[in-house]
Amino acid sequence: MTWRPPPRPEWVQAVNAGHVLPIADEARLPLRRDDLLAEARATLGIDGRGADGFGDDGFLEPLAVLLPALGDEAELSLLGRWITRRFLLRLLEVRAQTVAYVRADPGVRDEEIREPVFITGAPRSGTTVMHALLARQPGTRVPEGWELLRPVPPPDPAQYPDAARVALADRELRRPALVVSGLDAIHEYGGRMQKECVSAMSFEFRSEEFTARYRVPSYVEWLGACDMRPAYEWHRLLLQILQRRNPTARWMLKSPVHLHSLPTLLAVYPDARLVCTHRDPLAVLGSVSSLVATMRYAHSDLVDFAGIGAYHAELYGGALDGLVDLAAGKVLDADRVHHTRYESFMRDPFVTTRTLFDALDWPLTDETEDAIHAHLVDNPRGAKGEHRYSFDDLGLDHAAERKRFARYQEYFGVPNEDGS
Repeated sequence: MTWRPPPRPEWVQAVNAGHVLPIADEARLPLRRDDLLAEARATLGIDGRGADGFGDDGFLEPLAVLLPALGDEAELSLLGRWITRRFLLRLLEVRAQTVAYVRADPGVRDEEIREPVFITGAPRSGTTVMHALLARQPGTRVPEGWELLRPVPPPDPAQYPDAARVALADRELRRPALVVSGLDAIHEYGGRMQKECVSAMSFEFRSEEFTARYRVPSYVEWLGACDMRPAYEWHRLLLQILQRRNPTARWMLKSPVHLHSLPTLLAVYPDARLVCTHRDPLAVLGSVSSLVATMRYAHSDLVDFAGIGAYHAELYGGALDGLVDLAAGKVLDADRVHHTRYESFMRDPFVTTRTLFDALDWPLTDETEDAIHAHLVDNPRGAKGEHRYSFDDLGLDHAAERKRFARYQEYFGVPNEDGS
């Protein structure tokens, strides 16, 4: 088995050939910073020049790295350029709307985020399912797609969800699955579905959302060395806005990207609880590389699958080794960090979830237990199709990768899935 680009509808070929003129004309516009800022301001009716209206100018540096990378490195198709332009404009428009809202209601920054729970771990290690199951606990809130894409104004409990914003978010989040068949079998996206933290961090343009969608090596290099504190501060601000009119006892959050920035996360959320998921890294590499390749194929005709595999091997080799360093060095408070293993979770998700409820000191009522079982019944594994992937497709050396991840697997007791 080798990775092959999944089928795309005929209309995608027509768009990429330039036959749909409104999209083609917009897609051919250069992705220039000042042009995008001006267009976002014009859409919102904001006066100004340069970065006026967009708040602290710390986002300009990553944007200045990202835009040339998109133009010179990502090899975007015509449709990919159009999707990307709309994506960037939405980020800038919502950023400006958020800045205006906070200026009008500065007290929103006093909203207290109490003991949020962050699920993290290597991607494709069960974080999404666990996110959904732990959210069955009453008083726990999971941000939905529409909330993280369009958080302002604060959602009104009397009109929740906001149908107009749900529709806008759903249109954007569903777009890649319309372009590339089979994406839903790997990971489903939607306006009312749970959304992970990476989307909140994109408003600061310090986010792996960009590296998942695009081949942008110069931006990858910048992101790996940058200060992630501004992205986490923005993340916190969005949670404060989302709960301003809708009080929230506890946020349930998740993203694999937190592995790279745990000290920063804990500096911004000092009372956070962590749930770390663990899975055979070689299985992770095969699965996440398949997801990223499929996502990139929605934006480009040229996908370097071997390069994607090598990138993730290096990225998560460092991240998981860093997790061992933090755990062994007692940097992470053992009472606030809880670990689960993928094979145990997949074998009996309810038992693992119940164990986590105990570890988090949460009561597991009959109603919550019923809700967990109902979610498992209503969302069986593979309901959207089979996700087929293999480490062997990546062209990586099996023995070398086993050696790379040996320290992590030994420390956390993570078994091999391939019997090696």
